[in-house]
Amino acid sequence: MNDPEIRALLYPLLTEGVYIDELPTGTTRADVVHITPQFMHGYEVKGDGDTLLRVAKQLPCYTRAYDFVTFVVTEKHLPKLLPLLPEWVGILVASPEGLRPHRPASYNATVERAAVAGLLRLSEVKAYLFDRGLHHVGLLRRRDLSHLLATAHSIPLSGLAQFVRDRLMARLPQRLQARAERKAERQQRPARARKRSRKPTVKRKRAAVTSPRK
Repeated sequence: MNDPEIRALLYPLLTEGVYIDELPTGTTRADVVHITPQFMHGYEVKGDGDTLLRVAKQLPCYTRAYDFVTFVVTEKHLPKLLPLLPEWVGILVASPEGLRPHRPASYNATVERAAVAGLLRLSEVKAYLFDRGLHHVGLLRRRDLSHLLATAHSIPLSGLAQFVRDRLMARLPQRLQARAERKAERQQRPARARKRSRKPTVKRKRAAVTSPRK
């Protein structure tokens, strides 16, 4: 099974809130993120044609940002994947018959403020902090802001996470509209391309190289 086939099985299970495809998360992108008013659940999809080489880089990014993490994989990946994941990470096994739970995801107690804030635009995070009395954040870069969040214990994780969830859910209609516009553009490109007159390809013959007569 490939990635689109597995996602088609996963989407109907995400009934509450919204889900976002390819959400930038740290130094990677989460395949699907299910966002509700109460939690964020990151899903990583591995089809038959995928490898597990990037799991070591993906998992720490998801661990810092999401309340729950689940890998959705085909049967062929299961034996090699199990040693790579802590027990609290959930696993769903995909087959043409559907998704079979191998183990459920447990609550992740290692979420970090900086990673959660990193899911939003820098301007949004600054506005949130400014409203809470941190008026000096206006000129900070992303790296400096992340350091501040890592040490600013006066900013509760629960409040920040709620703000991030609300902003991401509110942004979904914009994402869907932009996605529809990109799809419409792609569908129009072949039609325009067919209308263009094609110039005949001219093949140049190489001049024959002859040895000078002696």
